[in-house]
Formats: sequence, C-alpha cells, structure tokens
Amino acid sequence: MIKVAIIGLDTSHSIEFPRRMQAPDCPEDQKVPGLKAVSCLRFPTPFQNKDGLDQRQKQLEAWDVKVTADFDEAAEGADAFMLEINDGSYHLEYFKKVAALGKPVFLDKPLAATLADGKAIIKLMKQHATRVWSGSSIPFCPEITQVKAQVGEIRIANVFGALGAAPAGDSLVWYGAHTFEMLQRLMGCTPQSIQAIETKTSIVTIVNYGNDRQGLVEAIRNCDNYGGLIIGKTQGQVKAIPFICNTRYSKRDILCAIKKFFKGGPAPVDMMTTFEGLAMITAARKSIETRKAVKFRSHPAGPI
Repeated sequence: MIKVAIIGLDTSHSIEFPRRMQAPDCPEDQKVPGLKAVSCLRFPTPFQNKDGLDQRQKQLEAWDVKVTADFDEAAEGADAFMLEINDGSYHLEYFKKVAALGKPVFLDKPLAATLADGKAIIKLMKQHATRVWSGSSIPFCPEITQVKAQVGEIRIANVFGALGAAPAGDSLVWYGAHTFEMLQRLMGCTPQSIQAIETKTSIVTIVNYGNDRQGLVEAIRNCDNYGGLIIGKTQGQVKAIPFICNTRYSKRDILCAIKKFFKGGPAPVDMMTTFEGLAMITAARKSIETRKAVKFRSHPAGPI
C-alpha cells in the first residue's frame, strides 16, 4: 500500500483522487487499489472559499484522511506526494518543500503559473534528483490513442476543450494544459511558431510545426467536452478522423498511471515535454497581446 500525502485542497482533484483510492461507496469500475491518501495539507488560495474548504475537509476526514495546516505533519510517513493545487502560483513554493524529501511527486496541471517558476521547478528536480511527473489526464483518453494509431503520419491536428475562468492568474495557463497537451500527444514537440487570437467565446491558437504540419487548439468558454480532428496519410491515402474524448474514466486512468510511477515506473510524459507545453501556452498569450506570430524555441536538453 502506497501512502500518499495530498498537498492542497482548493481543487476537486483533492477529493476525486482519494475517492478512487479509498471511498467505501466508490463504484468498482472507478477504484484504484494499492494507494491510500493518509493526509492532506490545507491552506487558502483564491480558488476556494472557507466553506468549500470546510466541506472538502469533512469529506476527506470521513475517508480517514488527516487534514492539517502543518506541512511536516502532512508529510510524515508519506511514501509519495500529489500536489493538487489549482493556483499555479503556489506550485514552486510547495514543490520546494517536497523536492528534497526523496519521495516521488505528481504535480497536477498546470506545471506552474509562469515560465520562470517552471524553470525553477525543473532546476530543483535536477538538483535533488526528484522523481516528478506533471500533466493533465485528458491526453490519456483512449480515443486519442485510437485515432493516433489509425494514421501513420499526422499532418494536421485540430483539438478543442474547456477554458475555465480562473479566479486568479491567467485562465489559459490554468486550463490550457488539457488541450495543448492533447496536441502534443498527437503532433509531438518542437513547433516553429505560434499565433493566437482571443474572442468572447474562445482562444484559438495555430501551431506551425514546419514541413506543412500544423496544429490548432481551441479552448472554449462554457464547454465541457474535449475532442478534435486529425488528418494524415496511411498507405498513401489521406484520412480525416474526428474524435470525442470519453472522460468518464480519465481520473481513474491517470491515477493508475500515477500508481505505476509511484512504484518506480517511468513518467508517462517527461518534464521537458510538460515544460514545452507551458511554453506553448505562454507563447499563445504573448501572441494575443502583440497580435503577431511568436517564434518558438525549444531544446531537448532542458527548458529555454
């Protein structure tokens, strides 16, 4: 049994992951045995009011999770950490606390609120040789795997998903990881340029990979679905394949991947890729502000 400390209580994930670990009434097809949330560190952020935190604490305590405001108490006896903090501006602060403890860490999306914080997290990861994985559950939906397998070479990938309204910070940074990481899963890394526009309904980003390969990401306000369209060649024939993600099991599936990672398996996505996703989102925001395409630099040896 892997004992997990949850760091943060301002996101629904702080409830939904422990639910799948140990809630007595969790449906059998959602359970992930072998993990147990033993503690949760509570602290305020702009993403949840006191009443909401109180309700979540009551729920966790009903599942035998100790909720505390003391970091040392939360960390004591834990085999692994899950940083479940909606507000990315807190991620570096709390990653500093866990990085030196010699335990594996899952850092829920977004990696950080800024590129500077993202670089600092990766520097700490290397300094302490911390095993850490950061990412979103959406790219692991089976429909993405299925459409990717149907096309030998993807030339165009259009993806869409939700754009939540962040109580603090940049809404695209907060929620953009879902859709941008979908595009990375389909098209890979190292784009050449990024251009984006923002309307009342969505943020649309065109990602140019060169060699006539292109991605399009639309983050849509008041949208609860994720999906897209890929176009590519298989055995000389051009195929266009639409898909809609079934997110019913997305939290269960990523928790299964987290369990394997905590047990010593490789991270499904390396931190350089996660950092590049944040850099793409940041470039999209810069493009919106300047109304110009932004040249994108990336390097496999580390963050830029």
